[in-house]
Amino acid sequence: MAGDDSTRCVVHQQNGAGRLFVVATPLGNLEDISLRALRVLREVHLIACEDTRRTGRLLRHFRIRTLTTSFFEHNERAKCGRIIEVLGDGHDVALVSDAGTPGISDPGYRLVRSARAAGFAVFPVPGPNAAVTALSVSGLPTDHFLFVGFLPVRFAARRQAAEDLGLRRETFVLYESPVRILSLLDLLIATAGDREAFLCREATKLHEEHARGRLSDIRRSLSDRPEIKGEIVLVVSGARDAEPRPEVSPEELYAQIVGSGLRRRQAVKEVARRLGLPARDVYRRTLPAPISKGTDGEEKAPEGPPCGKGDGAPVE
Repeated sequence: MAGDDSTRCVVHQQNGAGRLFVVATPLGNLEDISLRALRVLREVHLIACEDTRRTGRLLRHFRIRTLTTSFFEHNERAKCGRIIEVLGDGHDVALVSDAGTPGISDPGYRLVRSARAAGFAVFPVPGPNAAVTALSVSGLPTDHFLFVGFLPVRFAARRQAAEDLGLRRETFVLYESPVRILSLLDLLIATAGDREAFLCREATKLHEEHARGRLSDIRRSLSDRPEIKGEIVLVVSGARDAEPRPEVSPEELYAQIVGSGLRRRQAVKEVARRLGLPARDVYRRTLPAPISKGTDGEEKAPEGPPCGKGDGAPVE
């Protein structure tokens, strides 16, 4: 659509009511902000920010002096009512996140829903988005894709989500923190197979990095670093018909599962379930036998797993 006067008149105030603008801001490079975003941020009465300090740096750079207020995950519910009151007084409000498009793995959707429920107009001011940015340069299919965001932190839910993703046919896009990226790669390899993937770290920033290859290739490129920093987007190819699954030994699968956070006893059971092996056999192959002393004082290993564990699971 052309940005003519007929388009702009759509966002004019009606009946003196305030309007909510959902404004995308740069991921890192300030040159990525749009002219329209700058105009809206200057003209609104109030800017609701995920972090007023971070947004403050953006505003100072462009010499914008609009009033700001904090609006983040832990005060989102409380602040919604106050912002609705500002809209009710006839003032326009802009919603921004730390970087990218608000509401996409960031606070915002509750405010948008509340504003619409109260009868106020809500308008997007489009711009950068980390998921789409990484996807666009990944070289993986983009005709269909699934945005996932962050997987659950608790291991059982995290593992189930990864297994579900392994069945999806479309490309999927994940966000992950640098401290958990290696365990996420281990989990995906174990549940979905060693697929083609693309990792984008610190998009549009000074130390932007791209890594393309199999999940195992990306893991290998990161594992030798003393520390991994920055915001990470991981794009993973979808499942294909008759996609070959890597042959993995019980020892390798056990190491991957333990590395992703599961306790040893549960890991043995999980390996047995996935590979269709007796848990007793998995236990013998993956865990060192405890050393005990016989009646003659000689050290020797027991012949099997601890007594009382019919499935061969170790005692912790």
